[in-house]
Amino acid sequence: MRKNLFVRSIAAVSGIVMLASLAACGDNTSSAGNNSGSTSTEKITGSFSGAGATSQQAAEEAWISAYMAANSGANVTYNPTGSGAGVTTFLSGATAWAGSDKALSDDEVTQSSDKACANGTTAFDVPVYISPIAIIFNLKGVSDAGKHINLDADTAAKIFDGKIVKWNDPAIANQNKDLTLPDTQITVVHRSDKSGTTQNFVSYFKDQAPDSWTHELSENWPDIPGQQSAKGTSGVVTAVKQADGTIGYADFSQVGDLGTAAIKVGENYNEISADAGSKVIEDSEIDTSAKGDNRVVVKINHATKAKGAYPIVLVSYDIACPAYKDANTAKFVKSWLTYVTSDEGQKTASSAAGSAPLPSNIVEKVTKSIEAIKTK
Repeated sequence: MRKNLFVRSIAAVSGIVMLASLAACGDNTSSAGNNSGSTSTEKITGSFSGAGATSQQAAEEAWISAYMAANSGANVTYNPTGSGAGVTTFLSGATAWAGSDKALSDDEVTQSSDKACANGTTAFDVPVYISPIAIIFNLKGVSDAGKHINLDADTAAKIFDGKIVKWNDPAIANQNKDLTLPDTQITVVHRSDKSGTTQNFVSYFKDQAPDSWTHELSENWPDIPGQQSAKGTSGVVTAVKQADGTIGYADFSQVGDLGTAAIKVGENYNEISADAGSKVIEDSEIDTSAKGDNRVVVKINHATKAKGAYPIVLVSYDIACPAYKDANTAKFVKSWLTYVTSDEGQKTASSAAGSAPLPSNIVEKVTKSIEAIKTK
């Protein structure tokens, strides 16, 4: 199993990543298959900020650190406030880009022309970070022994909906006959904040266990009695670590040594890994009905039968504008997106956060969207 897949070279201070970086390419947007994009002689200076998805935090730290190691011309910050808060801040015009675990809604696309984007243009979203969402648990004698539990979609949905309340419930035990499960109460820990990770997580239940998960699809967790809440991915992970019998969900990059669930796909139970998550995206399509120009929105195929695929996965986007009021900001955003979606940028994220690289079926579309950013 995966343990300690990521190493964070730079810690966030008060939850905010603040590192100096060079925006690498200026006007010369290279293909997403190129390396760092730092070969341009045009140096961008100034301060640029982004905010949003906590799932991206480890990757953001690594990306910004890589910029700083090579250049010191610009100061870049990323505040992991959560997807919903990050999009709201971006739409107000306060940040250059947002990180979000969900694509923009039609209303948000329309709103983006008010304060965020210039010249009547509207924001677009491109995938930058692909990661499985882990079902994490803390159960004495199981998770601390480095073991996983097997769960199908229906059982997992009933656990998180409070319909299965004991770890030795037959629905769980029958899928884990090699484990001795205790008669311990299950305590569900969920996100308290508006979260794209939450929406991605429950969308799996909506698709694969609709009779067991009847709540509306939302970034907000439904009101289910007897559950605990925590802010951000790190908050959920901390809460699960602190108490026996707990279960929650978190981006794979922040799981650490907690127990995880292997999810049933076909007749097999597939353990979580970056590669297993990537197989789902490779078997998914682009949503061509998404409102607005230059958008690359992935329709996740939760019903995939791909061998070894782990079906609970998130696609995290960077949200930006094709035109900004300030040309220097446009140059930075173009170079930033070029770097993070490049081969080198994706490898950096993979090393830092255990994420999966962008599959080839989306790279070309992402590159074209980035190239559409006007820098003059």
